[in-house]
Amino acid sequence: MLSALSRISRRRALQGATALAVVCGLLLWWLLPIGESAPSGRLTFSTGVNSGVYQRYGELLKGALARDLPKVSIDLRTSEGSQQNLARVASGEADFTVATADAVAKYQRDARPGADRLRGCARLYDDYVQLVVPRGSPVRTPADLRGKRVGVGQEGSGVRLIADRVLTAAGLDAVRDIDPVSAGIDTMPGLLERDELDAFFWSGGLPTGAVQNLSDRFPVRLVPVDDELIRRVHATGEATRYYHSAVIPSDAYPKTSARAPVQTVAVANLLVTTDRADPELTERFTRTVINSRDRIGREVHPAQLVDLRTAIYTDPLPLHEGARRYYASVKP
Repeated sequence: MLSALSRISRRRALQGATALAVVCGLLLWWLLPIGESAPSGRLTFSTGVNSGVYQRYGELLKGALARDLPKVSIDLRTSEGSQQNLARVASGEADFTVATADAVAKYQRDARPGADRLRGCARLYDDYVQLVVPRGSPVRTPADLRGKRVGVGQEGSGVRLIADRVLTAAGLDAVRDIDPVSAGIDTMPGLLERDELDAFFWSGGLPTGAVQNLSDRFPVRLVPVDDELIRRVHATGEATRYYHSAVIPSDAYPKTSARAPVQTVAVANLLVTTDRADPELTERFTRTVINSRDRIGREVHPAQLVDLRTAIYTDPLPLHEGARRYYASVKP
């Protein structure tokens, strides 16, 4: 009898242990992301010129991504700007980049290779056109640049794109009516300071460190782009609908001669990838961009303007599926 009871007890204990194991297994299956592995591998982020906002933003974003995606190795590549960035992503030379909406629209309109594969992840911050001249310059409007040595940005940059359009709207030919100098924000301030330029165009977030540093050591002034000129810019083509009137606040560059806000034109920056990008990686990448806004914004002020409420509007690009998943997950 005792032997039989002992066997029954052992059997019940075994059954109980088995049931407990099943319950624990179900709980683990429910609580842990079994079957999901964190993204891994290597990706390339195409940024911009040294000392530009794109490059510094990329450096800080790389640090945030290293925390959120520890198995992903991120390479930063400097570039001439938006137009080159788009070509790199479309061709597969880079995986993610930042580019202005007008540059994207031009890339699409020109039917450049891979244009149909481009996808948006987030609308970031606006770039402001900054036409910089020495404080004593006679240049008061873009039309006054006739015959002047003007820095117009590098060939593959968004600066070159918008500088050409502003000059055209001002009635100037960007080749015949000025002496155009192809240079980036890493060299144009020094050229102006050494009297090798009379003016230069820059399109970037506020404040741009290179312009701020120049104003700290050399007397400069910002030339306004008024409403009438912006209206004429809009009349030059479809892609220019992405430009809007904006104001550079007086405290953006407190050491310039401006005692009041300066009117100008601005355009949105977009975080760009292609339909080749892995949805899970893109979802997490987009999440990090939004969540790191305040941390990055302490050093790159334009990043403070990244807003979850507007980030989803990536016109003229459709949203990447991974980015769409992220916005759906945080929708109130």
